[in-house]
Amino acid sequence: MLKKITIGLLIWIALLWGWNTSLFIQSDTSNPQLIAHRGVHQTFDAGGVGRDDCTALLIGRPTHAYLENTIESMKAAFAYGADVVEIDIHPTPGGEFVVFHDWTLDCRTNGSGVTRKMRLAELQTLDIGYGYTFDGGKTYPFRGSAIGGMPTLAQVFTAIPDGKFLINFKGNQSRGGRNFASFMEANPKWILSVWGVYGGKRPTDIAPTILNIRGYSRPSTKACLKEYVLKGWSGHVPQACRNTYVVVPENYAKFMWGWPHKFTKRMANAGSEVILLGPYSSGNAGSTGIDDAVLYRKIPENFDGYIWTNKIEIIGPMAKPDKNKSNP
Repeated sequence: MLKKITIGLLIWIALLWGWNTSLFIQSDTSNPQLIAHRGVHQTFDAGGVGRDDCTALLIGRPTHAYLENTIESMKAAFAYGADVVEIDIHPTPGGEFVVFHDWTLDCRTNGSGVTRKMRLAELQTLDIGYGYTFDGGKTYPFRGSAIGGMPTLAQVFTAIPDGKFLINFKGNQSRGGRNFASFMEANPKWILSVWGVYGGKRPTDIAPTILNIRGYSRPSTKACLKEYVLKGWSGHVPQACRNTYVVVPENYAKFMWGWPHKFTKRMANAGSEVILLGPYSSGNAGSTGIDDAVLYRKIPENFDGYIWTNKIEIIGPMAKPDKNKSNP
C-alpha cells in the first residue's frame, strides 16, 4: 500500500511539474520590454523611507540633469529604450491634469500647499527642482534649472505623440477616474498614448471600464497573486488576473505557477500583461525596480513581460544595446 501511495505521489508530482514547467515553451522575445518609472530621474534608496518623507532630500549624487515627470526626462527615457513611461497626474481646479508626483508642493518645489488645489497658472511658474539635495542641504544642484517645468498631461501627449504612458492616479477619488475618462473622450486622438492606468482603487476601477483600457491597483494585484498562488497549479487564471496588468515582485516570482514563460502565456491568453518589479519589502517606500546589473541578470532569458525600472539609463543600454549606440 505504501509503495502504491509513493508511486501515485510521484506520478502526481511529475504531472504537476509537466503542467507548469516552462522548459518546453519558446518565447519569441529577444529584447525585454521596459517601463521607465517617472522617466529618467534622480533616485534614492527606498529602504527605510517613510511614506511622507521628502525623497528630494535623499537623492544620491546626481549623474545626470533630468528630473522626474518632465517632458525632457520622458523623451530621454524613450531614447534609452523605454517602451512605456510611467507618469503621475493630479487634477487641477480648472479641469486640467498636471504631471507631478507629490501630493503637496513643499518637498520638491519653491511653492507650498496641496497640488490639486492650486491653479494651473501658478503651478507652471514653480521651480520643480528647488528642493533637491544630495548632501544634506549644503547644495541644491537643480535650483533654477526647472522653473516652469511642470507639464500638463495635454502638453506631454502633444510633445511625445508616439509615446506610450502608464498613468498613475495620485489619489483615490472616483471622480478622478471619471474626470480622466471625460478628458480622454474629449481628446480621442490621445487614447492610443495611454498604455494603462493604476493607483487608487476607485479611479482605476472606473476609467478602464469607460475607456476600454487596462488598469490595476494594489488591491487588485494582491487578489490576483494570492488566488493564483493557491489555484494556478491547475492552469486556472483567476478573474482578478484577467484583462489587466499582473504585477510580480522579483522575489515573489518563484511562487508563480509556470514561471516564467508558461505564466506569461497564461496571462496573455487571459488578456493580461505581466510587469516584473524589483524585490518587495514592507520597509520599502515606493516602487522598487530592476535597477542594476545584478537584478537584471536574474531576469529569465527571453522574458516576454515588461520590466519596471527606476534607472532606464542603466537598464536600457543593457537590454537594448543597439538602440543605445548614441545616448541622449
